[in-house]
Amino acid sequence: MLDVRPSPISGTWYPGDPEALAQSIDRQLQNSEISPISGELIGVIAPHAGHRYSGQVAAHAFRYLEGLTPDVVAVISPLHHPHLSQVLTTGHDAYGTPLGSIPVDQTLLQRFETQLIEDGGIEVTYVRNDGEHSVEIELPFLQRILTQPFQLLPLMLRDQSRPTVEAVGHALGKVLRDQSAILVASSDLSHFYPQSMAEQYDAEVLTRVEAFNPSAVLSAEDEGLGFACGRAAMAAVLWACEDLGADSVNVIHHATSGDVTGDYHSVVGYAAAVIYREFQN
Repeated sequence: MLDVRPSPISGTWYPGDPEALAQSIDRQLQNSEISPISGELIGVIAPHAGHRYSGQVAAHAFRYLEGLTPDVVAVISPLHHPHLSQVLTTGHDAYGTPLGSIPVDQTLLQRFETQLIEDGGIEVTYVRNDGEHSVEIELPFLQRILTQPFQLLPLMLRDQSRPTVEAVGHALGKVLRDQSAILVASSDLSHFYPQSMAEQYDAEVLTRVEAFNPSAVLSAEDEGLGFACGRAAMAAVLWACEDLGADSVNVIHHATSGDVTGDYHSVVGYAAAVIYREFQN
């Protein structure tokens, strides 16, 4: 019997009924439009608010996984709760959603931990019964779009400093080099600004993402030019994808919570992006 992490958000952040959840995810995937990329997909960036607010944006990213059969998906997120550790993962054997459980690749996780200690002197902390939503919120999309079983490599970054984030990114690149893997960076963008300001701040961050410049993504907030709660997740995934041969990023969709609620006075920004290795002519 797997020790499955109990969901703290099922039934609130997304439908708790399996059939209703599957129908909701499928509808959002069907309503997403994609432009084929001329390359091999290595990773995606997706938002992590409740599905009502950001699910349609996330669907634009996950739609690009259609037809892929990765053995493992690495989901990298922030940690929204105070913690003394820099990098965390689940202490359970699997994540559970109404659509079933996804086992954690324990062997790969141990390899990553060893690599991160070697590269950056950083230990991974294992937490149980955590309340973090930003890994789990992506999982129902993965469960619906991927038709073959896969395992999970979940990481939550509390420390968003460059040394830690870069070490995480390069360690991921090293341990995933011999894997059939997809990376997912879980991040929302600006929080609680008027729509016009949110668009300006989000555009700055996304310009840095599309320039494939992880260090600039990290520094946007320090410069007061853009904000993203998962800037470390995005930067780490960009560094990892670069190590895995990716050379291009396309931002494919942007929206805000105001587009759902109609309240544009205080919004949260969401974006979807794909990270890939261009085919050479």
